[in-house]
Formats: sequence, C-alpha cells, structure tokens
Amino acid sequence: MPSNTHPDTPPIVLCFGLADPTGASGLQADLLTLASMGCHGVTVLTGYTVSDSAGVDEVIGIDADTVATQARKLLEDMPVAAFKIGATTRADIVSAIAEVVADYDDVPLILAPDFTLDDEHVLAADELREAIAELLAPQTTVLVADRGDLLQLAQPDSDADAPTLTHALNEILERGCEYILASETGTLRTTCTLYGEEGQVRQDQWERSPHRILGLNDTLASAIAALLANGLEPPEAIREAQEYLHQASRSAFRPGMGAYLPDRFFWAKTDDKETPEEGDA
Repeated sequence: MPSNTHPDTPPIVLCFGLADPTGASGLQADLLTLASMGCHGVTVLTGYTVSDSAGVDEVIGIDADTVATQARKLLEDMPVAAFKIGATTRADIVSAIAEVVADYDDVPLILAPDFTLDDEHVLAADELREAIAELLAPQTTVLVADRGDLLQLAQPDSDADAPTLTHALNEILERGCEYILASETGTLRTTCTLYGEEGQVRQDQWERSPHRILGLNDTLASAIAALLANGLEPPEAIREAQEYLHQASRSAFRPGMGAYLPDRFFWAKTDDKETPEEGDA
C-alpha cells in the first residue's frame, strides 16, 4: 500500500456499493457520513439504481472486471485505512471485490449487505448470498445486518430446518468474521447487539423514529468504518457510530414526497437538540 506523503490528509476509506441518486443510501450516503466524521471517502461503483425517495424502479449492475480494476487503481494510488462494502448485485462482483481486499488483510473491513433495497427489488439470489457468506464474511471485521439478512447468510443445508439467529451468528463467526452487529426493530425501539467470538459483547437500545428513514444501515456501517480508520477499536467504534446514527436520525428530513433521510451533518445546525440516551450494555 502506498505511504501517505501528506500528513494533513484525513484517513481514507474505500467504499464499494450502489449509486443512489437520492443521496439516501449507497455510495452517496457513505461519502456524506465519512465527510461528517473527518474522513475522505473514495468509491467503487458496483451498480446504480433508478429511484427517488419513494422507491426503486430498477437496479443495474456493473461489469465485475471494471469493479476490480477501479479498486486496484485507487489502492495503488492512496493509503486506504478501511474498507466499507455495501450492496452488490451479482456473485461475480462479490468475487471480484473479495479477491481485491484479500491482498489487504491488515485493513479493517465493514460489510453491510443489502438484500432488500425495497419490497420490489430483492437482491437475495442464492448465488449472491452464497458468495457474500463464503468470500466476504470470512474477511470481515464488522458485519452490520438485521436479523433477516443474518438468517439469509447462515447458509443452511437444503435438508436442514430453518436456521435460528443463534445458529446464523455462530456459523458466520466460525467462518472468520470478527464481530457482528445485529439489529432488530420493534414497535418502539431498535435493539443493536454486538457479538464476537466470546459471545455477546454489548447491547444498546434506541427509540425508534416515527418516520420511515432510508439509508440507516449504510450510515451506521460508514460511521463504523470512519471511526476504525481513525484508530478506534471495534467495540468503541461501534458504540460511537450508533450514537452518531441516532442523532442523525433524530434530525432526519424529508426532501421529497417519500421517505425521510438522516441528517449526517446534524452537528452543524445552530439549534441545540437533546442527544439520545445510550441503552444499557
């Protein structure tokens, strides 16, 4: 990896993901979050969506060789302090990304797969799911996912019963993933539980927003990547990233006729707002 000859350069985070024209999720959300947290984001496009704040009309993937070539160009030019991998569209793209990041096993990797961009565009084809579980999860420092995505990554045998969350967590961790941040949203609260090889590390609960907010998972994963790039250890980075996400959610705004978006620069506002209280660990 090239050395950084400019000491004032902020930590650089390389993000793989979809382009979202609304700025709600994907690479646009990554860049906003990273800039807000003092990092410089560089991006590799895995595909793009035709969408607005109400929904997604179409998802188009990028050629896998182009993904790999662009990533290697950046890595040969800049010292990357963390990887963040979001939504991908095909198994061959996952394979290309996995081959690239395998050459940088000392760089923390945050994985935030998205199998359900919305109710109509489900990216959970078996080949895609299997590629993520087998090729990316074993290289992952922190996997950020909700209960449904974790169950899809559990890879049950065809003749096995449906996996439980405990089975899914154990299987993913045994594959080599270092930490899993599992989220579950209830009627009033969202619960985020951090697991490592020793079991549950911490658990936090946050008040659920009354609005539908897009881009929460990408914002959380990018915030974790930014904090790791700045030198924090994973448990502390995950705790601070959750605080950032929920303050951004409390300041969410509605730019169009659809969903709300997190305000990633909530701290730049002049009015004072209460910060959410951290749940008991």
